[in-house]
Amino acid sequence: MKKRALLSVSDKSGILQFAIELEKLGYELLSTGGTMKHLVDNGVAVTAVDEITGFPEILEGRVKTLHPKIHGGLLAIQDKASHIEQMNDYGIQPIDIVCVNLYPFKDTITKPGVTTEEAIENIDIGGPTMLRAAAKNHAYVTVLVDSVDYAEVLVELQQNSETTFTTRRRLAAKVFRHTAAYEALIANYLTQITGEEFPEQVTHTYELKQSLRYGENPHQQAAFYGRPLGSDFSIASAKQLHGKELSYNNIQDANAALQIIKEFKEPAAVAVKHMNPCGVGTAASIDEAFNRAYEADSTSIFGGIVALNREVDISTSQALANIFLEIIIAPSYTEEALEILTKKKNIRLLTIAFEQHKKDLWNTVSVEGGLLMQHPDTVGFDDANIQVVTERQPTEEELRALKLGWAVVKHVKSNAIVVSNEQMTLGVGAGQMNRVGAANIALAQAGKRAKGAALASDAFFPMDDTVEAAAQAGITAIIQPGGSVKDEDSIKKANEYGITMVFTGVRHFKH
Repeated sequence: MKKRALLSVSDKSGILQFAIELEKLGYELLSTGGTMKHLVDNGVAVTAVDEITGFPEILEGRVKTLHPKIHGGLLAIQDKASHIEQMNDYGIQPIDIVCVNLYPFKDTITKPGVTTEEAIENIDIGGPTMLRAAAKNHAYVTVLVDSVDYAEVLVELQQNSETTFTTRRRLAAKVFRHTAAYEALIANYLTQITGEEFPEQVTHTYELKQSLRYGENPHQQAAFYGRPLGSDFSIASAKQLHGKELSYNNIQDANAALQIIKEFKEPAAVAVKHMNPCGVGTAASIDEAFNRAYEADSTSIFGGIVALNREVDISTSQALANIFLEIIIAPSYTEEALEILTKKKNIRLLTIAFEQHKKDLWNTVSVEGGLLMQHPDTVGFDDANIQVVTERQPTEEELRALKLGWAVVKHVKSNAIVVSNEQMTLGVGAGQMNRVGAANIALAQAGKRAKGAALASDAFFPMDDTVEAAAQAGITAIIQPGGSVKDEDSIKKANEYGITMVFTGVRHFKH
C-alpha cells in the first residue's frame, strides 16, 4: 500500500520542495485549500481531502478534515489486528506523515483595528485536532509543525524509508508545545477582552530568544525566552547592533535600567549595577544627563549598564567610550557615535523602540512550585496624593528634587533610600534590612552633596531615626509614603530641623 502524507499549512515556507521530495519517495499527497492549490500550480500531484472523505468542505471551510477517514488514518494502531479490521471495514487507509501549521492567530490579533470577529475566525480547529491526533500516535505517524524539521525528516526517509521513533517522539513533543502555546494565546486574548484578572487557571507561553552561556553563575545553565505579545519596550524586543551576546545578568540589569528610564520624559540617563541604579541624571541634553549619571557614582558605574532615552550623539558616545560598560541602551545612535563605540569590541549596543512604549499588563515572578502575578507599579509622583505634613512647604527646587528621588526609589531594592537634587541622584541605599541602614549608606555616598538635597524613602519611617540622620547630613526635604503609627515623631523631628516633608500615601516596595 502506498504511503500517505497530509500537507495543510498556513505558512508555506519550504512546503513545495518538501512535497516534491515526498512524491519522489512514492508518497501519495493529500491536501486542502490553499496548500493544495499551491502544490498543484507547481506541478505536484495532490489528492484532495474531500476525495478521501467523500464529503465536501462545508461552513465556509470550517469543516474539512474533521472526518473518520482522516482521523481514523491518523489514530489507528497500525499493527493491531482489531484496528486493521475496522479500517478495512470502513475503507480507511493509514496516514504516515502529517505536515500542518495553524491559522495565524497571533498575527491577526496584532493587526491595527482587528475586530473580535476576525480574531475568532482565525482560531484553527481542524489543524490542532490533526496535529494532536498525529502526535498522540507518534509510534506510527511522523508529525511536523515547523519547516525547520523538513530536511531532517527527508534525510531519514531517504536513508531508511522511515523516520526513527526518537525523531517521531521529539517532533510529537514539539507539536504539543506548539498547540499549547497556540491555545494559551487564544485563552489569554479571550480572558483579556472579558476583563477577568485572576482566572482559575493561567497559562503563559514564551518563545526561545537565546541560549545563554550560563546563568547568574557559571555552574548554572540558562536560556532567555520572550513573550510572543510582550511589551515592545523591553529587552526581549531589543535589537542588538554590536558586541558579545547578552548574558543572564546582562539581561536582568538591562531590564532594570529600562524600568527606570521609563519614568522620565526629559533627557535622562540611568546607570545600573546588580539591578539597582547607581546613578540617574537628567538635563536639557542627553550628553549632560549622562555626565550627571556618571558623576552620581563614578565608581559603581564601572562595568555597569547605561540606558538613555535620546539618540546617542557624538559627544555622548565619547563620554561613554571613556569608561568600561557592559551595555548601552538607547532609541538610536548617530553614525559617528556608532563609529566611536564599535571600536570597543565587546560592548553591547542595543536599540529599543521608545516610541512604542507598550506596558505589560502583569509582572510575574517565579517561586519554587508556583508563580506570583501582580499589576506593574506604575504609580508616579503625579498620581500620588501629595501632602506636605510639616510646617515648612517645599521650594520649587526641592519639589523637583523630591520628584526625581521618588521616581528612582521605587526601582531600588527595599529597604531603599535615594538622595537627590533636582538633576541627579547623589546617593543610593539599597536592599538593607532596616531603613536607617539604607539611609546611612545613601547619605554616606552623597557626602557633602547631601547638604540642601532631598531624601526619598520607598516606605514609611518606623521611627524618627532616619529623619535625624538626614538632618545631620544636611538634607532639607524628605518624601515618603507615611502611614506609620509613629508618623508624628518623624514630623516633629523634621519640624525641629526645618525640614519639609511630603507624604505620598503610596508605598514602593521592591523585593
